Amino acid sequence: MTTKGTDKVNIADKFSLFDELWTPKVIAQMNQVQFKLVKIHGEFTWHSHEHTDEVFMVISGHMTIELRDKTIALSAGEMFVIPKGVEHKPYAQELCQVMIIEPQGVINTGDTGGALTAENDVWI
Repeated sequence: MTTKGTDKVNIADKFSLFDELWTPKVIAQMNQVQFKLVKIHGEFTWHSHEHTDEVFMVISGHMTIELRDKTIALSAGEMFVIPKGVEHKPYAQELCQVMIIEPQGVINTGDTGGALTAENDVWI
């Protein structure tokens, strides 16, 4: 079922609907900005988003975002804004549940592409 502004969204319930890693699922949209849930574990790929900032908000677990000049450690209840054009590589040593907030149409691997590129605009 998709929720596009007329129903409340239970984040825990939405996380229970999928098991795939590194495959963001849209749970809400405000104007052209999407709220996506993703389960992460292990390393992602270095990438950037040329035209937009990206928000990572940890819902449960711990994750690290590597930047070229520093490393950001995030725990449940913390968030980080990655400025547009900044290369980054998310990582989680154990399963971590994350909300990503970004404009509609953003590809999870940016311009890098590859095997971890997920289908875009998938609602749950």
